[in-house]
Amino acid sequence: MTERDLTGIDRLYATVAARKGADPGSSYTASLYAKGRAKIAQKVGEEAVELAIAAATDQREGVISESADLLYHLAVLWADAGVDPAEIYAMMEAREGQSGLAEKASRKQD
Repeated sequence: MTERDLTGIDRLYATVAARKGADPGSSYTASLYAKGRAKIAQKVGEEAVELAIAAATDQREGVISESADLLYHLAVLWADAGVDPAEIYAMMEAREGQSGLAEKASRKQD
């Protein structure tokens, strides 16, 4: 697969994954890895909330900007957790065409 064949998410993931061993003083991404997964997860949560607020207050540009921030931090989290975007795509494909209600019910743990 060439660089041009990759999606934007795949390219982003490759970039953030490559920064795992970088000097935290020279890279924001490396500084997130240095702070640990809990901090990365916190940033994902913060960006998700900021996106939700932008959407709820009808801020179109905010939705765009916060979506980009969320996707970036999500890619960092995936890389830190050793999850490849292809695994996410496979899960999405497995769920495609399935009723959302049925899919959620299949995940319930009683």
